[in-house]
Parts: sequence; C-alpha cells; structure tokens
Amino acid sequence: MPATTMAPRILAPSSARPVTASAQTFVSPRLLPAVSRAASSDTLATMATDEVMQNGVVGSPDNEVQDADLKGTLGANELGKGSPMDPESDEDVPVEAEELQDALTRAPPVNSSYLPLPWKGRLGYACLNTYLRYSTPPVFCSRTCRIASILENRHPLSDPTQPAHPTKNRPDRDQPADVARGQAYVEALGLTNARDLVKMLRWNDRYGIKFMRLSSEMFPFASHKEYGYKLAPFASEVLAEAGRVVAELGHRVSVHPGQFTQLGSPKDEVVESSIRDLEYHSEMLQLLKLPSQQDRDAVMILHMGGVFGDKEATLDRFRENYKGLSQDIKNRLVLENDDVSWSVHDLLPICEELNIPLVLDFHHHNIIFDSSQLREGTLDIMSLFDRIKATWTRKGITQKMHYSEPEPSAITNRQRRKHSPRVSTLPPCDPTMDLMIEAKDKEQAVFELMRTFKLPGHERVNDIIPHVRNDENRPHKPPRKTKKNGSFVDLEGLVPPPRTVPEEEVGMGGPEGRVYWPPGMEEWLRPKKIVRTKAMQSPRRTPSTKKVAVENGDSVQQEDEPNGSVPATPVPKKRTTNAKKQVSRKRKASPEPTPSASDGEASEPPERPTLKRSQSSGVRRSRRAKKVDYTEDVDSV
Repeated sequence: MPATTMAPRILAPSSARPVTASAQTFVSPRLLPAVSRAASSDTLATMATDEVMQNGVVGSPDNEVQDADLKGTLGANELGKGSPMDPESDEDVPVEAEELQDALTRAPPVNSSYLPLPWKGRLGYACLNTYLRYSTPPVFCSRTCRIASILENRHPLSDPTQPAHPTKNRPDRDQPADVARGQAYVEALGLTNARDLVKMLRWNDRYGIKFMRLSSEMFPFASHKEYGYKLAPFASEVLAEAGRVVAELGHRVSVHPGQFTQLGSPKDEVVESSIRDLEYHSEMLQLLKLPSQQDRDAVMILHMGGVFGDKEATLDRFRENYKGLSQDIKNRLVLENDDVSWSVHDLLPICEELNIPLVLDFHHHNIIFDSSQLREGTLDIMSLFDRIKATWTRKGITQKMHYSEPEPSAITNRQRRKHSPRVSTLPPCDPTMDLMIEAKDKEQAVFELMRTFKLPGHERVNDIIPHVRNDENRPHKPPRKTKKNGSFVDLEGLVPPPRTVPEEEVGMGGPEGRVYWPPGMEEWLRPKKIVRTKAMQSPRRTPSTKKVAVENGDSVQQEDEPNGSVPATPVPKKRTTNAKKQVSRKRKASPEPTPSASDGEASEPPERPTLKRSQSSGVRRSRRAKKVDYTEDVDSV
C-alpha cells in the first residue's frame, strides 16, 4: 500500500523506532520537587523552607511566577511551533494523525560509529543531584516560593520571641508590613540554596564529575520586574566561597536561562525582561570570582526562541538587541540549536557574524535539521564540526556540547523531545571537550556512561543498598508528652543520640561510595513506603480490646514490630463457663381459660422463678452416665 494511503497506526513500544544519539536543552528546576530543609538557624530561612515543604510550590502551575513578567507577554507563536514542553516531565504526549504519518515515513538516522575514547574531557549534568536531593537533610539549589509568601512575610511574626512555625507562629497580617522584612525572607532562601552548592561540588568531585549546570532558581525572583533584587552584597560571601571550591577542584560551571528569555521578540517588554534575566545570571557568575580561564568557561546558554512568522526579521531584532548588552553578557553568551524552530544551519551564520559560540545539541539536531543539506543522525553533522569549534576558539572558551537521547517509545517529533532517563553511548565529539548529559536521572546518567565505557572515576561508584542510608545521622525525635506519663520528664530521651557521621561526610555515600541506583529504581533512594487503602486498613485495637478479643477466642491481627520482625502468634484461651447450661424442655400447650369478669382489671404480672446456681462444680455431666438399677423392691410385691 502506498505511504500516502496507509492508515496510521500506533506502534507498540516493542516495535518503536530505535534509539538514536541525541541531546536536549534547558531543564527547568522549577519542575522538580522542592521539599526544603531548615539549613540554618535563621528564622527567615526556616520559614521560607517550611513554606516550600508545606505548599510544594515548585512544580505547580501557580508557581510558574519566576518568569511571570516574561510568560505573560509571550504568545504561542513567540514560543515556536507547538506548546512548550518540559523534556523531563512524565506526562504523556498526545499523538496526532498527521504527526504520526510523518513519523512513519521518516528516513532512518545515519549515525557515526566513532567513539571518543579514551575520554579526557569533563562530563556533567544539569542542576539537580538525585542522591543528595533525597538525603537527610536534602541538598539542592532550587528552593523557591510564591510572591504571596514574600508579601505575607513583610508582616512580623505573631510571637516575635519564638521561632517561626508554619502553623503555630506565622506572620500577623494585622501588624504593619515592612518591605525589608519580606526581602530578607526571599534572600534567606537564596543563601540556603547557594550554601548547598558547595556540598554538591564536593560530592561531584569525589565521584569524578567535574562539570555542572547551576540552577537558575538559586535566587528566587531575582530578575523579576517588581520584586527583583541585586545579589551583592548579601550573597557575595557565600557565592565567593562556592567559587573558591570550583577553582580548587578545577570544575566547570555554566547556566542556562529559561525558554522565556528571548532577545528576538518583537515585544519591548519581553526584551526588557530577557535582559534583566541575563543580567541576573551574569552577576551570579561574576560573584563566584573564578580564575581567568574558568571564568571564561562559565557561559550562559541561550535559545533564539520563537520565529514570530519571519526568521530573518527575528535575527535582525536579535542583532539589534545584542548590541545593547553589557560586555560581560556578550563574553558569556552562547547560542544553542533547539528542537522546535532553529537548526544548526539557521544559527551558525549569525554566530560567526557576531562572534558568539554555538553549542551543538545532538538531540535537538535529530529533530530539527535542514534536510536539504543533512540527514538525521550524528554522521552528517560532523562535517560542520570545524566551523562550530572555531566559534569557541576565537574567544578562548573551552568547547562544550549537549547530549541526550529520546525515550525508546517515542515516535513523533513531539514525543522525541522528551529525554530518556539515561543515555546508552557517547556522541562522536572531540574527547577533550566538555559534554553536558541532559537526562532525567541526572548524575546517574553520567555514572551509567562511566560504568559502560570504564571512564575515569567509575571504580569509585558502587550500588546503593535499597532504602538504606549509611551516610546519615539518625534524626532525633524527643519523647512525646502523654497523659499516662503525666508530669514525668524523660531526661535521657531529650538528649539527642551521638552523631556517628561527621557533618562533612553526611550524604557523601560512605566509605564504600554507595551512590548508584539501577535504572528505574529511584525508589531505592528513600525509605520504602507501604500504601494501604481504606479497604485494607482495619480499626486499630487498643490493649483492652485485644485482651477482650483473646478471651473471646477471636483471632488477633498481627502487627509488624518496629524492627521488621514478626511477633509470635498469640494463642487464644479456651472459653469456659461456670454456669450450668440450662436445658429447655417442650411442654404441651394448655387450653386457654375462659376470661372472667375480673380480667378487665389490671392484674399483677406473674412472678418469674428465681434461678439458682448449682453448688456443684461447673463441669457438665451427662444424665446417661448414671448407673440404673432395675431390681424390684421387695416391699412393693
């Protein structure tokens, strides 16, 4: 049957298109979970992180407010064909008949067989470390909040003498507001994020990872039109400390402003917001105070954005707006091909014209490419490697590329935009460059490559023990006050247990380096949860009800002991009775008496016979067991 008349059909995952070498772009940490920790004794930091823990602000639609001044002014056309999609979300992508037809007629990719081995460059991941994210306390750099929380925390606490509490001691809105107090609240969040960056850098270095993308959410709302703020001087010291660690370990860091940062937009307000966002990222990188080469390598990756109906007009607007950027932004700005509108052939000429490095994203290239010049895959694009590399060497910046792969079940281009949890191979790149692995499993995807190709550092990484962490101190839970205890105070219970793991070793994987979890086993990172539905749940029995149940011979439901052992099966007692069982005898019904004249009067009820207990023991004996004598009495004869 010709392809034009073939009815589209959905392919099963087993017959889906083979995985091809590819890569992706910015991973917004806003879409990641954000349960926070109280990282310091600072009251505002505690309130801010508790707000994140309670409301789960990161990832909910109401909290996409960091870029609200950008997002609200962008239409669908300005974001490119199709709606923007998070490449690491778990949502299913709908399949349209036209897209499916195109996918079924798409030519297979042509990939290179070259492997960049032995590998001498740096592998990296973006923003979040899954192992540290689920440690106790959690370590991550993307805590955020709502604007409503900033406004609320402009008011003083209900009881200023007591520490803040998410429910018992919140800001009192009846008291006058102070803008500085709300600003201190959001700044405390940013400082907590920046402090965790040091821990992440040292963790990466222990396991041979020397390249990481910093989270754009590190300082919430810093580039907002109304609630934005400068990072200096309040964050200067903590960022300088992070920069000293980067320099000491010889790592590389970069940033990737979000999809709403578009210098080619026809709307002035979008361009203004985009420039504010670039200035925020520029200040954050400058405050790291890195050595010369590491500072040059700390680049800002940017997408061209929407087409707005005319690519040439969009490029002209980009040229004009690029002229007005600060010199530091110009020094750091790098353009990347995307998976919606802009191919490598679209961006390479303007990068060569304006002296802007071009970062090649293999995954995006396999989705959006000039089919008149190249075929899909990694082989044909290698003909442009020299031109792409020249855009980096002219500015003295170490070249980097992005690599990821689509999910194995992906068929259409929209489905292929989503990242697979891990990658299976290396792209045919220069073995001395830096390679950003953009995958859902973050650092675990890097470990997978290290193990597969025996890259430097693979021997340090070992499998974790499911649901067990040996690199953490046991959390202290003071004894609860109960009515049974009364005024008794358990002084020994108030003393926290000794810390067996030094603070600098908490969350570091222990001496055996147990930080790797197999594909699909992310649940091993945290204690196993047992979900019980209402139908499965039985009413909790108190000791008194259990005692009654045992006496009545009812079975007692076993409960697991805290240590996981199974308690001994209780033996129910035999039910005994001291009362002699009453034997009922049937009697013949007597004829009903004729009513008398006095029957109409109220008669006294008959007395009920009093039942007396037998003095004998409570053992029932059969009457048939008695011996019967049939001899005749002499007197009766």
